[in-house]
Amino acid sequence: MDDIHYREYKILLRPERFFDPRQFEVFWQKVCQVAEAHKVLAHTNKDGFKRQVREVLFYDTPDYDLYRNAFILRKRTFYTDGWPEHDHELTFKFRHPELAEAAGIDVTPHLQGAADIKFKEELLPLKDKLGGMRSLYSHNCVLLSPGLVLDSGLERIASVFPVLSELCPVSAGTPVSLVNNLPVEEVQVNVGGFDFGHGLVAKATIAVWRDRSTESSIVGEFAFQAKFERYDALHAKAKARSEAFFLDVQEKVPEWVYLGATKTALVYNFGKLAAVGRE
Repeated sequence: MDDIHYREYKILLRPERFFDPRQFEVFWQKVCQVAEAHKVLAHTNKDGFKRQVREVLFYDTPDYDLYRNAFILRKRTFYTDGWPEHDHELTFKFRHPELAEAAGIDVTPHLQGAADIKFKEELLPLKDKLGGMRSLYSHNCVLLSPGLVLDSGLERIASVFPVLSELCPVSAGTPVSLVNNLPVEEVQVNVGGFDFGHGLVAKATIAVWRDRSTESSIVGEFAFQAKFERYDALHAKAKARSEAFFLDVQEKVPEWVYLGATKTALVYNFGKLAAVGRE
């Protein structure tokens, strides 16, 4: 459970850049130019600019007990032709800048059904300047349509994810509800991928998050993720090339980059209680 099998590189994008759907293509063309300069093979999927719509909901207590203790509880519902699908995805994660802290957290649920446990290293730009890189480590549990009512209270959620009782104050009757009453609409394109050589390949996405109630954009994101069997077996040249590419994208498109937060932090900071903190 404490072996990293994913490396995900993320760059937040300024929401005002997505004033038109064609901006997905505009940004991707710029990224592919950077890839070519680094001898990174980039490919565009056949339906790479087909937009997928999902609803993303974050749940927490009124005092943000989960978030303050580095936990995230998120429900994601997929839409087809404008209608929500029956199945949804529930993600429970612990995220921390220290590898050992994240590795030591057991997010295994006490609930029937299959659970997909993922341990990731997330690479983000520095908070205050372009051309840098910092890591967050996340232990994720992803469940498909679990029989868990998210607004049933913190005590019930802690019974499904016992690690909460160890690290987070759990009191009987503590309510859990939608964070800031903010339903997020996610519009994403699974645009293509990159080959960094020596077996290191990554899938790329571009997305924009919007306030569903007002249709105003919150933030965009460019991300690419590589999956592997062993972190310590990553080829040094391929790893270095992926990082150099990640850093140079920031430098080459500075007018697109949004610094200083994560998507989750932006959702939480619609209210007055949260602080970006560890993120």
